[in-house]
Amino acid sequence: MALNKKTVDDFNAAGRRVLVRCDFNVPLKDGKITDETRIKAALPTIEKLVKDGAKVILCSHLGKVKNGPNEGESLAPVAKALSEKLGKEVNFVADYNVTGEAATKAVADMKAGDVVLLQNTRFRGKEETKPQDAGEAFAKELADLCDDYVCDAFGSAHRAHASVAVVTKYVREKGGNCAVGYLMQKEIKFLGNAVENPVRPFVAILGGAKVADKLAVIDNLLSKCDTLIIGGGMAYTFVKAQGGKIGNSLVDDTKLDYCKEMIAKAEKLGKKLLLPEDTVVADGFPNPIDDPNLKVEVCASNAIPDGKEGLDIGPKTRDVFAEAVRSAKTVVWNGPMGVSENPVLADGTIAVAKALAETDATTIIGGGDSAAAVNNLGFGDKMSHISTGGGASLEFLEGKELPGVYAADDM
Repeated sequence: MALNKKTVDDFNAAGRRVLVRCDFNVPLKDGKITDETRIKAALPTIEKLVKDGAKVILCSHLGKVKNGPNEGESLAPVAKALSEKLGKEVNFVADYNVTGEAATKAVADMKAGDVVLLQNTRFRGKEETKPQDAGEAFAKELADLCDDYVCDAFGSAHRAHASVAVVTKYVREKGGNCAVGYLMQKEIKFLGNAVENPVRPFVAILGGAKVADKLAVIDNLLSKCDTLIIGGGMAYTFVKAQGGKIGNSLVDDTKLDYCKEMIAKAEKLGKKLLLPEDTVVADGFPNPIDDPNLKVEVCASNAIPDGKEGLDIGPKTRDVFAEAVRSAKTVVWNGPMGVSENPVLADGTIAVAKALAETDATTIIGGGDSAAAVNNLGFGDKMSHISTGGGASLEFLEGKELPGVYAADDM
């Protein structure tokens, strides 16, 4: 996984049309952006290309776009935010066709240092299709707009979409560069080093709801780390696999044998596999999810009473997990320890986040819910790296090849 890819520092972009695939999939409420993290993360690459005198063409998806193109998922608010942050006008091409006549004209009129933002790539309806389908034509049209291509959208790098991976084929055919931006470079460096060349002891923490979502990650990380911590809803399947009573807690009975295999694998490899010793339980999942008056109690994780549901790690477990973090030199964390959206059930996730914030280890947060938790709890600036891609970071930790990374030129 040591990936030596061409970056924006490795080619001269002066006067050239450079298409940059960003991750502007930002949350919107009433047409306003509620979290600009992803826009800020894209700025260093854009500013570098502007400074070098490139003609910078930006593209991204936003949302799922299930009901066709609509103003609610237009990138217009992103263009406004980018203009403010770059201190120069970003010319937004509102055309739902994305690469049509309006885009061609906007690019033709560009001068060195200009920035154009294309419309939501998913408005074309072919962005997510397999290369052999009509997404191929869309990728070629994107390539026709530029001389070089830069992928800086780690959050989409695990998808072989037209604007992420397929476009590189056509850019390369005409002799253009296919590089990664600064954000992608940082993700590759931190996640790649953590998995392939960690400073030890290396502790991996996995949480979240489902074992099924993290099967390959657990298997891969057990071979790489020194200690694997499992919390969140997925822990109860492991506890049940050991013969524990888990009440009404979340469980995947089809994965009990897998959990037994992983427990045996950890023992065989001499790795520590830490599971919750005690659990915060309630009569059921909170409704509403942030109900501050939820009645809870603590019991042993392997002796949860019938009718009770485990919803967070207990105080003993918090201490054990925090101690494991304190002894580490490298920590990767993906997934909360409980229903952290609820103030009564957030203590486990807070304890882990606090332990990471206080350690001198390299701390890497694997995107998604754990990234949101760390930021919401005010620990974001204490982490070495917070990944911008939940699904992509998980697949990276699995050891999978990410199409958006591997499509870039090797050095």
